[in-house]
Amino acid sequence: MKQLRERLGLRTVDVASRLNVGESTVRNWEHGRSVPRFEIVSDLLRLYQCSFEELDQAVRESKAQSGGTD
Repeated sequence: MKQLRERLGLRTVDVASRLNVGESTVRNWEHGRSVPRFEIVSDLLRLYQCSFEELDQAVRESKAQSGGTD
């Protein structure tokens, strides 16, 4: 998920502020320790200007890098 954020030049604090979540929440998503709640997915799609498939793949890659499983 970090790549989606960085390609727009956003910082974790920017994402957290725009989505009204904690910065640690954004970091946890990026490190695969947690996944975004369903209610926030549409906001992420708009913010990251990506498709659902791109977001889904980014979440999967973050989880894989952390050693998480489906």
